[in-house]
Amino acid sequence: MNISDLRFFEAVSRHGSMNRAAQELHTVQSNVTARIRVLEEELGVSLFQRHARGVSTTPAGQRILPFVGRITKLLADARAAAQDDGSPSGALLLGSLETTTALRLSPLLSQFAKSYPEVRLVVTTGTTRKLLDEVIECRLEGAFVAGPVSHPDLDQQVVFQEELVLVTSRSIHSMDELVKITDLRTIVFQIGCSYRQRLETLLAEMGIVTAKPLEFGSLDAIISCVSAGVGIALLPKGIVAAAWQDGRVAVHELPPERSLVDTLFVRRSDAYTSSAMTALLDMVRPKSATGPLSSKP
Repeated sequence: MNISDLRFFEAVSRHGSMNRAAQELHTVQSNVTARIRVLEEELGVSLFQRHARGVSTTPAGQRILPFVGRITKLLADARAAAQDDGSPSGALLLGSLETTTALRLSPLLSQFAKSYPEVRLVVTTGTTRKLLDEVIECRLEGAFVAGPVSHPDLDQQVVFQEELVLVTSRSIHSMDELVKITDLRTIVFQIGCSYRQRLETLLAEMGIVTAKPLEFGSLDAIISCVSAGVGIALLPKGIVAAAWQDGRVAVHELPPERSLVDTLFVRRSDAYTSSAMTALLDMVRPKSATGPLSSKP
């Protein structure tokens, strides 16, 4: 199999469209279609089902998809190892929770960029589930996610510990009042966010039935909606400290078994550890002693 054909296959599978894959690969759709046809003939199976909206990956395609990421990553690792002379350089592709990026990473990544100007650091945000998938599938070299995590292909280390709090409008003075609210709404990130799952579990244990969650893509939007009384959220205390200080929201503390959550840095255990990754890990490790924030703003 030609590695180039496999890259075409991966792009089409990810986009669900020959045309969008062609745009990403800077080629024409007919070339993508021809390369996929050659690969299907070589394997003797259909990799895609064609339909009006584009294409869907067949079961056979789904089975080989993980190997494509691993093969591509191995080639990239081989190239990186050959060029790695011990001085951190090149691209370092990382992922992070939006809350971790906002609360913890700015000073760390700023220090890293100043210390290693030859490294092109790229950080994308997403939910824990999405980031784990991208690390496992070799699209990210590592990611900051919420624990716990258990996967045989991943190495992990605790880098921060967050204290989660329930955030409501100022009109709610106690968590006991939530039981009386009809059609209580949760303000959350999309499915796959570990904080969202923890909030759903917490409310279920309290016997509280909630209305359909309202999903937002930014912290500012979530905090603004909570402040306006639209719903409630579960967030790290440090994230809402400013809004709490300004009197825009109320914060309700939880018992330690519900509030404390580890932020992990995960990466594939079989990946080549570049000089840039080694430098990042050395910089991250001292941060692991971070404890809960104070209980008052």
